[in-house]
Amino acid sequence: MAGHETHHTLALPEFDKAPKLLIVVAPYYKDIADQLVAGARAQIEAVGGTHELIEVPGALEVPTAIGQAFRMAHFDGFVALGCVIRGETTHYDTVCNDSSRAIALLGLQGACIGNGILTVENRAQAEIRAEAQGQNKGGGAAAAALHLIALARRWGGAKRSVGFLQDREEIQIAGQGRGPVA
Repeated sequence: MAGHETHHTLALPEFDKAPKLLIVVAPYYKDIADQLVAGARAQIEAVGGTHELIEVPGALEVPTAIGQAFRMAHFDGFVALGCVIRGETTHYDTVCNDSSRAIALLGLQGACIGNGILTVENRAQAEIRAEAQGQNKGGGAAAAALHLIALARRWGGAKRSVGFLQDREEIQIAGQGRGPVA
């Protein structure tokens, strides 16, 4: 938070059926990662949700693991956690941009993801942002995923295909029963 600005935080959504989330963390900076996970767990548990935790080697692997789980497992949402601290090379930019872009693309495909991968200039910034009793960015990422899960459930129903139509039934549905679609 910059200076003395105030920020509005949405109240956590309520669920009839407890959501199940996957927390994917890159524990490269273990102490930072542990704080992020603690914040995320607290938010998920506050709404009666459950979670599983997996670790991956680095921030670039976080979206890959989420993508695999999104396709092959059953989770209502995902929390992406990790920390990237600027170094002396452009690797920082690659990791920040590519991990963020991959997470956004998964979100556009329908995955309910809260992105809590910190991208900071130095360790002090990371510590302030990760602290579960402070800025609690892990908790914020979990809250974002929970809000997206609530929206997905609100708008749930029949899934519509995106992209190529695969069979006559999908063509019929896409054309709303009005015959073949050109």
